[in-house]
Amino acid sequence: MLYLYMLAAIGAVTISALLWRAFGPEQTSKPRSASLAPDDDPEFLRRLDERKRRERRDPEEGQ
Repeated sequence: MLYLYMLAAIGAVTISALLWRAFGPEQTSKPRSASLAPDDDPEFLRRLDERKRRERRDPEEGQ
């Protein structure tokens, strides 16, 4: 008989946890987006390449 009560308690806790996860309060914190390092950022690399090309064409204009 004790096993039946223990099984019922474990089942009730499990169901309660599942219901809490499904219908509980929403998370207010947003997950962080991964930031890119400059050498991984395609926009940064494109601008750097354009700057190098301009400096090769007009070395005095870059200064």
